[in-house]
Order: sequence, then C-alpha cells, then structure tokens
Amino acid sequence: MYARMAVSVGKGRRVLTRDFLEQADCQTAFGTIEASLLWSAEQRAASLAATLANRPDASPVWIFGYGSLMWNPVFEADEVAESTLDGWHRAFCLRLTAGRGTACQPGRMLALREGGATTGLAFRLPEAKLQDELRLLWKREMITGCYLPTWCALTLADERRVTALAFVMDPRHPLYEADVAVHAIAPLIATASGPLGSNAQYLFSLEQELAKRGMEDAALRELADKVRDIQQRHHQLQG
Repeated sequence: MYARMAVSVGKGRRVLTRDFLEQADCQTAFGTIEASLLWSAEQRAASLAATLANRPDASPVWIFGYGSLMWNPVFEADEVAESTLDGWHRAFCLRLTAGRGTACQPGRMLALREGGATTGLAFRLPEAKLQDELRLLWKREMITGCYLPTWCALTLADERRVTALAFVMDPRHPLYEADVAVHAIAPLIATASGPLGSNAQYLFSLEQELAKRGMEDAALRELADKVRDIQQRHHQLQG
C-alpha cells in the first residue's frame, strides 16, 4: 500500500497533508478565494459522480500525477508506476490566487494543455476505498472547478496501457491564462507565495522530482532556471 504524508512546518505555513485536507474549510484554509469561484461540497460531489458515471469500464481507477501529486499525493494507492500521457503537456496556465499565491500577488499553477506528451506517475487506487480517496482528491484539485477531470490513455513504464483520470485545464475558466511564455510567468512564480508556501518552491520540488526519476522536461527546466535567476538578482539587490 502506497501513501505519503507531508509533515507540518513552522512560520505559519500550512502543509497539504491528508489530515489537513480532511479538516480543511475550503473558504479559508487555502487563503482568500473569490466567492464566485469557490465550489461547494455539493458541486464537487456532483462533478465526481459525473466523472465516475463516465468511467470507461470496470478496470481499476488510475490517477495521473504530473505536478505535486508526484511528490505529495496524500491519497492511498495499491500501485505506483512511471507513465507517459500522450496528447497533453504541462503548462503553468492557471492564475494562482490562493494556496501559493494571493489575489494581490498572483502566481501560476500547473495544468495540462493539449498537445505534446507528459511524463508523470500513475496511481492505482484501491477499489474498496475509491469513493473516499476520490472525494479527497476532488477537495484538493477542484476547489474552484478549474480542471476538467478527463479519462485518458496512459502508457506505463512496463508498456502496459491503462485508462487514468487526468486533471486538464478548462480554458473557459476565469483563472485560465493563455500566455505561458517564460518571460511572462517567471517573475510571477519567483515572487508569489501564500498559506501553502511559495510558488517557486512548488516549481523547484517538481523539477527535483522529475530529475530524480530521469524524466526530461526541458521547458520546465528553463522556467526553473529563469526563476532562480530572478530570485538571485533580487537577493543581490536586497543585499
């Protein structure tokens, strides 16, 4: 059985653990979220039910992790495998106004956009605990309904083909940002922070996880280098 829990840290930062998610009041736990964007528990439950209604068959439910789910999934899984998702690529195209950013100093969060391919981790959820694990996942990913939970074909490292849920960007969402050029988003990521920590640390954690697994993402590495350069110049000016 696979499950990873983060540990708490000081200085007022909250850490995304299973206990935190279970107890979190979505209106306040992640920072200030505009009321018109915040989904209710009922909306999340309806989205989950609709997604499961479209479950392709009776095979196990897999989740595709391409961002923080890779290093801090918090849900339980019976199996974890490196995998590749064709037809989608990572993009920091979600304006981040809570969690690791604020409305006054927004950052950028990761999503999937059409085109290319993405390497990540596939998590096979235990059928006996499926509803509980997915309910927790929806509370984490669908606070504002910014993603479209989509059934996609994954290729695992051992060449098995499975169907998995991937959270792809909804381009109709008010927080969607089309411009993902490095020069546009690096300054935002370099400076944004919120109750869950800094936007840059999210990026660096993903960079580290991908490097550890030998997964190449040249665009993400370029972005991380630019963010480090901005932060270094800022520290030099401050010094």
